[in-house]
Amino acid sequence: MPTPPKQPLPKVVRFYIRQTLIGYALAAIFVAALLFLDVARLGSLIATSDVGAMAVLLLWFFHGIVFSGAQFGIALWLDAETEDPGPKGPSVPALVPQRSSSSVARR
Repeated sequence: MPTPPKQPLPKVVRFYIRQTLIGYALAAIFVAALLFLDVARLGSLIATSDVGAMAVLLLWFFHGIVFSGAQFGIALWLDAETEDPGPKGPSVPALVPQRSSSSVARR
């Protein structure tokens, strides 16, 4: 049975994967800076711990979730502003006041 030809991923999926990878790269830079600058003696603590590699992996993974979510949101927000600034939705006619021909007396 022949395999069907592979179809390219939809644009939105490629966009999400790209932004997630950028977010995880930023998280790796952030965790490296945390450890290198020894913020709150975190680098020293991890260097002397026997489970330091697991701590670094978890720091990177969970910061990656936050950074990729933020990166995706910002990229989506900025992408929405680059579209055509034309009118959106149905056009609404201008409201013009009209005299009423009512026979009810005003008070």
